[in-house]
Amino acid sequence: MPSASPLARVKEEFGGKDKLVDKLVGLVDAGDESKDDLRRRLLGAANKKLLRLHGVATKVKAQGGHDKLAAAAAEGVGHGKDKDFVTKLGTLSNGRLVDMVETAERRAKKKSAAPAKAAVSKAASAKKRNAPVVKRGKKSAPAAKAK
Repeated sequence: MPSASPLARVKEEFGGKDKLVDKLVGLVDAGDESKDDLRRRLLGAANKKLLRLHGVATKVKAQGGHDKLAAAAAEGVGHGKDKDFVTKLGTLSNGRLVDMVETAERRAKKKSAAPAKAAVSKAASAKKRNAPVVKRGKKSAPAAKAK
């Protein structure tokens, strides 16, 4: 089944581009820019980009902010106690940090599923080793004809 177009998703999930932009203005940190300028700029953006921004902004808010997201990304990579690494990750964008966290979660999920799969394959190989071996001999050459 093909996925819906970005315009259809915006209308279905948010009721229109205006409502999505209003939600984004509340979620996204505008920095020095005023809310009206940010709203005007977001209204000119593509629907696909707005959907991506909304997804990233909600994940950042759920994680507890940019700093906590950077710490979670460092923990996922395996450098949670390295303060310099966490500081360096703090300079990255929210989108990149969200991608790092999602990748680490997928990797951890795959790693936890691998031991179960290995146990199943070990049991199957043990079963093969214990199976009776059927020997197949060579075909005997026809007896030499007596002269």
